[in-house]
Amino acid sequence: MIAPDKSALTVNPGVDQPPSVNPEAMARLRQLRRPPLTLDQMEQGIAEGNITVLSQAITLLESSRPDHAEQAQALISRCLPRAGRSVRIGLTGVPGAGKSTFIEAMGTAITAMGHRLAVLAIDPSSERSHGSILGDKTRMERLSANPMAFIRPSPSAGSLGGVARKTRETIVLCEAAGFDVIFIETVGVGQSETAVHSMVDFFLLLMIAGAGDELQGIKRGIMEMADLIAINKADGSNLQRAKLARAEFQNALHLFPPQESGWTPQALTCSALNSEGLHEIWDMVQEHIAHTKGNGYFDLRRNRQAKYWMHEAINEALRHNFYNDPRIAAMLEQAEADVMESRLSSFVAAQQMLEAYYMQTK
Repeated sequence: MIAPDKSALTVNPGVDQPPSVNPEAMARLRQLRRPPLTLDQMEQGIAEGNITVLSQAITLLESSRPDHAEQAQALISRCLPRAGRSVRIGLTGVPGAGKSTFIEAMGTAITAMGHRLAVLAIDPSSERSHGSILGDKTRMERLSANPMAFIRPSPSAGSLGGVARKTRETIVLCEAAGFDVIFIETVGVGQSETAVHSMVDFFLLLMIAGAGDELQGIKRGIMEMADLIAINKADGSNLQRAKLARAEFQNALHLFPPQESGWTPQALTCSALNSEGLHEIWDMVQEHIAHTKGNGYFDLRRNRQAKYWMHEAINEALRHNFYNDPRIAAMLEQAEADVMESRLSSFVAAQQMLEAYYMQTK
């Protein structure tokens, strides 16, 4: 047996690796880095329609830092007097319906009419990594390069309510920056439609021929919210099927109770790929806005939405304060263990923590 100190296998010390980033270059970059904009500078930049400043303001709004949240709310308050002058359009549809292609084609047509368009797209975040692809700018290359358009993808971050509230506040910033048409694209068919419906003037459901059977479980709830159903991909060999689907959806719309606004939803066909049927859809949007403004429902709906989001803000603040309370944080782990071991019911455990929270806040 070879003694350890006589072994032919030896490990020599390695060579120290240089840093991956040149420290001198990083120091120069820090010197060149501009100081953060003040509230006055942000307000002025947004009022001038500066896209770079608008992007920075939205980033500030989406930050989870308490000091950033305070600055963002102050900025929102300053921008509110210049907001509210846009047409807000919600867009949802089944996966594969061509939402991004439709938005790019419709957006190109809208900006060609002289409108300024902001697209707020919510991308789903991974439940495991909490990451998000944020690929809408990649999918909308032409619109991304359009000086009359602004595309802002945002991660859902696993919190529909929080992102929806921030999306509503982002609308205020975009309107203050002079965008008169706002598109809010949802992650797809699901719970997010309710949140988006509560912040738009017009709700568009994008469908494709042949998807009816897969949507039986959710079709009614979403179709009742829709002000217009557009059957996309009505081109080539699919044209006849799209026309048949339009007729089926139009018949289905008559089965629903009439809308409070007095508007009768319609079903149309379009081809985003060939830019066909888009002007008819835009005319329908304009007709809807004129109809609801004429009978007073437009302002009524916006007032209700403002009230709804006030309550949502209260609920979110209460939830945040409750879970960030040190005493609740100390009780929570034990309460969870008691519930999982069936020593306490879920309702009793919740009541005990609520009582502890209320006693502390008195």
